[in-house]
Amino acid sequence: MSARHFLTLMDLSADEFRQLIQRAIELKAIVRNGEIHEPLKNKVMGMIFEKSSTRTRVSFETGMAQFGGHAIFLSPRDTQLGRGEPIEDSAKVLSRMVDVIMIRTFEHEKIETFAKHSQVPVINALTDMYHPCQLLADMQAYWEHRGDIQGKTVTWVGDGNNMCHSYINAARQLDFKLNIACPEGFDPDRELMAAAGNHAEIIRDPMQACEGSDLVVTDVWASMGQEEEQKQREAAFAHYQVDSKMMAQANSDALFMHCLPAHRGEEVSAEVIDGAQSVVWDEAENRLHAQKALLELLMT
Repeated sequence: MSARHFLTLMDLSADEFRQLIQRAIELKAIVRNGEIHEPLKNKVMGMIFEKSSTRTRVSFETGMAQFGGHAIFLSPRDTQLGRGEPIEDSAKVLSRMVDVIMIRTFEHEKIETFAKHSQVPVINALTDMYHPCQLLADMQAYWEHRGDIQGKTVTWVGDGNNMCHSYINAARQLDFKLNIACPEGFDPDRELMAAAGNHAEIIRDPMQACEGSDLVVTDVWASMGQEEEQKQREAAFAHYQVDSKMMAQANSDALFMHCLPAHRGEEVSAEVIDGAQSVVWDEAENRLHAQKALLELLMT
């Protein structure tokens, strides 16, 4: 039987996505109750990082430890991948030695090639195109605070980046409406937008996009690898800071999320991210629990 991979949210069915959220909530309770649950005892995860990370590394490493397994951190400095070994060769070798592989890299095609040649499940821990693990955590956080997101309105404010792309896929899977407030020149992928149909719409004015929203989400203006564009992006996104005025356009019980790290005073004001509507710390913690639920799904 070939391994099952998780490269985008579309690798799950809508039912599986909802079940995974519920399981993540259960696994969170197990940890809080101090119970031992080790379904992956003696299993090993290989973690390939071509982009640095805090939350991704700590959540996966902790998750494997809590499940009774082990995780190996691999950076480009530590592997032949960093010295030009073909991706296909690395995939064939590593997947004979470990039980699951997590990759955080740049080009999405790279992880697709790796998965094609891997004997074990491959998990997308972020590419330039998608960040599906973050959406598992975000949707868990929404569910914990407000229940099912079906039929709700979510507003994405900022760049049409990998997070935005994963929100588009989540809107399709979980049946919510996604308003995307981004300046011209920073639109999300056209094919993804077309596939989303009525689930996603671009609204240039962020204040208008936030009207009647149940959840407002943003991300940094310059992602990893775009630092040289910082000044240009600051000018383009000048009117796209999520502040209290923008949040006031949303419903009174709307939540605020950010995948972190955040730049207070740029994409979000301190009063919003540190305020009562913000659930960013629950969202960040949920990377651990949602990814454990994913590991169970793929490996047991």
